[in-house]
This record gives sequence, structure tokens and C-alpha cells, in this order.
Amino acid sequence: MGLSTGYFTHRDCWRHEMGAGHPECPMRLDAIEDRLRASGLADFLDHRDATPAALADMELAHGRMHLAALRGLSDILREDIAAGGPPHFLVDPDTSVNVHSWEAIQVAAGAAIDATDAVIAGELTNAFCAVRPPGHHAMRDKAMGFCFVNNVAVAAKYALERHGLSRVAIIDFDVHHGNGTEDIVAGDERILMCSIYQHPFYPPWEHSNAGNLCNVPVPAYTRGMDIREMVDMMWLPRLDAHKPQMLFISAGFDGHREDDMGQLGMVEADYVWITERLMEVARRHAKGRIVSCLEGGYELSSLGRSVEAHIRTLAGL
Repeated sequence: MGLSTGYFTHRDCWRHEMGAGHPECPMRLDAIEDRLRASGLADFLDHRDATPAALADMELAHGRMHLAALRGLSDILREDIAAGGPPHFLVDPDTSVNVHSWEAIQVAAGAAIDATDAVIAGELTNAFCAVRPPGHHAMRDKAMGFCFVNNVAVAAKYALERHGLSRVAIIDFDVHHGNGTEDIVAGDERILMCSIYQHPFYPPWEHSNAGNLCNVPVPAYTRGMDIREMVDMMWLPRLDAHKPQMLFISAGFDGHREDDMGQLGMVEADYVWITERLMEVARRHAKGRIVSCLEGGYELSSLGRSVEAHIRTLAGL
């Protein structure tokens, strides 16, 4: 029997960068991989190189013109650089592309798709995708908040449309609300989206009140034990009622108390607890099937420790 937890990434995810000093940087993936090696956990994972996502699969969650524009930016940028222009093109005040960004976008979404294929095929019980750029702020037709293509939304739609599942769930515990995911899935009763996030905070977003959403906004400085209680009371009954056949996690670790991107008080033990609860839901309804994708987490030490704790729990180690 093979290793039951997959680890999907690709070197192109390191080549996308948004300029010196930007918090969403390639070193985030280095911090994760260093921690996995130092802890010995890397030896227990099934490491796989992601393949680029097909446009037709990304179009399950995004408009064709949005994807064409992202793809075209690399070509424009190459021409601008050749003429002495800057190495980055801003798509919003804190989000930019370089000449390698499109390839990174393709393999980040491709990792989520490949992981979905492998888990549904029974090759893996679950999987973690160590990818960047992240995805949960990417709306159907708009890039924002460090995100261009919504990796988790693409994978959830792919499981429904390409594999014929009838119900899936997306769970988002990033410190920021996954407004892009909500934009893509609101009103699609096949997908239950559960999220917990600091509010008021980025992004300034008018929440949908669609019935397939379970949004749990919490104030700054909320501690882990209070978050656990809300997960118990708000998420778990909705998940059990929905009976998802597969779970997709937007795994953001910027709610950690050491991460100054947000002001929540979570620690590694809280991520372990949430992961355990989601695994119980997956065992009850989804044959254990979970695909988790990296979102936020910008303090490198706490990011590495938190991802290790999350993956160690997924792997049952």
C-alpha cells in the first residue's frame, strides 16, 4: 500500500513573485518544505509534481476573458521589459504579475485538480497542495488580494463536473474572507461553503446571503478556543446535513497569533483540532476524501509549523 497523503507542488510556484518585500513571496514555500524535512514528515508523504491546469477546467470557475487577460499579461510584460520597462505589472494595489506568473497560476490550479483526481481514484486518502499564488480572493472575473485563479473553487467544480459528484464542501479558515470563492459558488446548492474569518477586515465585501453559505465572521483578537466553539456550533451541523462526498480546504494560516497580517489568536493546536473535525466529517460522508490548498500565512516560522501540524493530522501521524 502506498502513502495515503499526497503533497502536490511545482517549481513554477517559486518563480511567481510580486517584488522585493512583498509578503506573498516564494520563501513561504521554502519555509514549509524546510519544516517538513526537519520534522521528518516529508518522508511519509507521496510527493507529486503538479501538471498545468487545462483552460477548459479553469473555465469551470472563471470567465474565458479573465483567463485570456491573465495569460496575455506575461507576453505584454516581456515586451515591456525588453523595452526597458519594469519587471512587474500591477493588477490591483497589492497584486502584480511577473513573466512567470501565468505558469505558476496554471500549476497552482493544476495541483488542486491533480490532487482531486488522485483522491477520487483512491490512490490517496487526502492531499495538501503547497502552491502559490493563492486563490480564495480570485473572483470569477477579477484578480485581487494576491490571487488570480481560485484553486479550490476550480477543484470543487471539477469534482462535480468531471467526476460526477453531486455534493462537495469548501471550508475556509484563512484570516480573510474568501470573497472570490463566495462569488463563484454562491447559489450553487451542490457546494456548501463554510468559512470563519476576522471581520471587519479585508476585503470590504457585501456578503451574499445565499443558502449554501455558512459565513462565521469573528472580531479581531478572537482566540482559538472561541473559534473551535463556533466551528462546533455553526459548521459541523451544516456539514453533516449537506453530506459532502468530498471536502476542499482553503488552508490559510494567517490567523496564527504570530502572523501580523491579521489579529486572530490561533495556534498550531487549533489547526490540528479543526483538521481533525473535518476529517471526521470526511470519514462519515466522503470516504475520507479531502484536498487542502495553501492560502495565506505570511510569518514564515508560524506558517511552517502550522502547515506541518495540518499535514501531520491529515496523514494520521
